[in-house]
Amino acid sequence: MAFLSALWLPILVSAAVVFLASSVIHMMFTYHKNDFQKLQDENEVMNTLRSLNISPGSYHFPFCGTSKEMKEPAQVEKMNNGPVGMLTVFENGMPKMGKYLFQWFLFCIVVSIFAAYIAFHALPVGGSYLEIFRFVGCTAFIGYSLAVWQGYIWLKKSFRYVFFSTFDGLIYGLLTAGVFGWLW
Repeated sequence: MAFLSALWLPILVSAAVVFLASSVIHMMFTYHKNDFQKLQDENEVMNTLRSLNISPGSYHFPFCGTSKEMKEPAQVEKMNNGPVGMLTVFENGMPKMGKYLFQWFLFCIVVSIFAAYIAFHALPVGGSYLEIFRFVGCTAFIGYSLAVWQGYIWLKKSFRYVFFSTFDGLIYGLLTAGVFGWLW
């Protein structure tokens, strides 16, 4: 835990810088504007879902509880007839952005903590700016970006969404690296 006491300042400052940069990216630039698509008959779909009173959560349909069930003729027919999909249901009402932003800031701190941990144990005391930048930047990039690709593979997130989210992660990783190189 010595790395926390030694690197608490770059951890917190880099998290704050990434938090601010992500706000600027999402408010000023429009490349995330088309991350999601509108349903063809949104009102009909929403009315149908509303009538079902679905609790907030993540759902897959048609649902298969076991691999054996996936092979049953009735389940195969459901899959072939479609639609096949995943659905995330949120609480009704406007999103509580304060909660999401707080969680995002905590995530930024966690990424910086892991970057600090790896760099602290990999580099000698008084490491050069470039060494610090490389270790911290790579670790932070991994933390901000690689898991997004699972969404492309398993959840059918669009390539465009994943590409631009990875691009954001590169920016966040570079900013984190710069702060650590500056404050190390």
